[in-house]
Amino acid sequence: MFGFSKRRMKLGRLNSAQGTRSPMRHPKRSSNSSGEAVPPSNNDSEEKSCQCSSGAPEFNDCASGGSENWMLLSIAGEKPTPRFNHAAAVVGNKMVVVGGETGSRMLEDVQVLNFDSFSWTTASSKLYLSPTSLPLKIPACKGHALVQWGKKILMVGGKTDPSSEKVSVWAFDTETECWSLLEAKGDVPVARSGHTVLRASSVLILFGGEDVKRRKLNDLHMFDLKSLTWLPLHCTGTGPSPRSNHVSALYDDKLLLIFGGSSKSRTLNDLYTLDFETMAWSRIKIRGFHPSPRAGCCGVLCGTKWYIAGGGSRKRRHAETLIFDVLKLEWSVAVASPASSITTNKGFSLVLVQHKERDFLVGFGGFKKDPSNEVEVLIMEKNELSMGRRSSLSKAAGNLLSGNRLTSTGPASQPVNGTTTSHVDSIARQNLASAVEHHGSGRKSLSESLLIDPSSVSGNVSLRKQFSNDEDASAKMTKTSGDESPSQEQGAKQLDIGGPKTSSNGGDYKAGLPASSGACQQYEAKLSSLMRKNGILEGQLATALAGREAAVKSKQDMEKKMADAVKEMELLKEKLASVEMAQEEANSLSNIVHSDNVRLEHDVAFLKAVMDDTQKELHTTRGVLAGERARAFQLQVEVFHLKQRLQSLENRSPTPRKPFHV
Repeated sequence: MFGFSKRRMKLGRLNSAQGTRSPMRHPKRSSNSSGEAVPPSNNDSEEKSCQCSSGAPEFNDCASGGSENWMLLSIAGEKPTPRFNHAAAVVGNKMVVVGGETGSRMLEDVQVLNFDSFSWTTASSKLYLSPTSLPLKIPACKGHALVQWGKKILMVGGKTDPSSEKVSVWAFDTETECWSLLEAKGDVPVARSGHTVLRASSVLILFGGEDVKRRKLNDLHMFDLKSLTWLPLHCTGTGPSPRSNHVSALYDDKLLLIFGGSSKSRTLNDLYTLDFETMAWSRIKIRGFHPSPRAGCCGVLCGTKWYIAGGGSRKRRHAETLIFDVLKLEWSVAVASPASSITTNKGFSLVLVQHKERDFLVGFGGFKKDPSNEVEVLIMEKNELSMGRRSSLSKAAGNLLSGNRLTSTGPASQPVNGTTTSHVDSIARQNLASAVEHHGSGRKSLSESLLIDPSSVSGNVSLRKQFSNDEDASAKMTKTSGDESPSQEQGAKQLDIGGPKTSSNGGDYKAGLPASSGACQQYEAKLSSLMRKNGILEGQLATALAGREAAVKSKQDMEKKMADAVKEMELLKEKLASVEMAQEEANSLSNIVHSDNVRLEHDVAFLKAVMDDTQKELHTTRGVLAGERARAFQLQVEVFHLKQRLQSLENRSPTPRKPFHV
């Protein structure tokens, strides 16, 4: 990833985090075996070309310099907008930065830092296609989480503009630079920011955060990237308290670690673990050094070491970079950075960049007095685990080669130049010793061959044939001495048949006869003992072959069981698929029922409004009716009085009228 030319190494600049000298050039190391440092050139023209050229800095330059603190990395070209509360992730040789805020507004852009050219680029696409194939704008966001998944970057949650009620999952393809929205199903968590998201294979693990109403959360959810389904996780034991702006890590896809963060009233420094095999929370109590409470820190897990940088409380920020050993359960301080380091910023991002046998922590952005767009690098220790694996593999390979040499050595053939019967005895002793060596090595090679390849046992021939071949070889060696006397050949024949015979030399042969007969008896005794051992070995070989047959049978049985298990698994997968289909149907029915309920609620509300209006009109009508009744009663009273007056007038006598004269 970071293999650059010498020209780029010369053109790059790597400034210190303190910023007292700019540029700060570390001495380069030569590639010779002595490892002595080669001082850099002090050419002024070269310095000017460093400042104005677009050459890329070299991480390995810094690595060879042996720096043990955060170093400011000079980037060629135009830098992105200063920001904080953003998120970053690494895909291949690129660091992708999404969103954040500048202090006055939230951002929606995607910035990419290429570690080959050490230059920033802005992703060209700012549009995505919704499920209805309508182009919509990417929402501005902050406090979200980024997770790498293959060639894609997943953005989960965060405070967005416009806001949403549920957590949304977006996917950014780094090759096509296009966004897409993942239509999630199941129990989708409420919208939140300041949470943590980790990926285990094809599953996302979400914990904690702060919702829209600024309430702290401590719920745990799982998102399956294959079925795009959210599922809440219920655990036993006492888990972490509700918090946000904490850090989390996932060790070996089995152990979830939660550290620090801020609750409703205080800053935390407790450490919790969740074992996914038992689904039980437990709080880790540390003896010795323990970090102070902090929130807003960043963490990266590298092997068994969990690096945590920055963070702090409302009063102060912490500049040190901590290490938590997951296996030893111990805290330690890796780097005590100055106050000008990027780790003292608020809302910066931290990613892990791996190159060959070295690891680098890369920090970006943040806010102190103003938003920042600087990039700083911390060179981590060498990965001792990979080196240990290499040394163990090389040792195992060396032992295997030495074992092969031991098993491949056969009986040593030694030259025989003797011509008398004593030479024949020495030849017999040498052949016997070689046979004993071959027998010992043959036992070792037999056990190894049974472990490696039982079919190679056919190469181990019977010891009887071997010793008969040795006798033939000794007889041939005695026959090659054609310049010797016939009496010596006759003595050798007498030695072969085991009986006494006379020769022309007489006394010399009789003097050497007892010694040769004693050696022959010793040879026969050793030969018989070796034959017995050969019989024992053949019995062991038969037992091993029988065990091999039993192992083959057990292997066949296991294969049958495995085939049955695979079939059962396929059946379970089919059942699971049917259950998922049924669940989808149930979800669709629930959606239909929900829409019907909503429609009925609207109808009921409308009817209630109509009823209220009707009651108001009825009340008004009743008032009018009461008034009309009162008026009718008054009219009745007036009519009664008029009747009485009319009767009184009728009862009166009529008065005579005077005649009218014209």
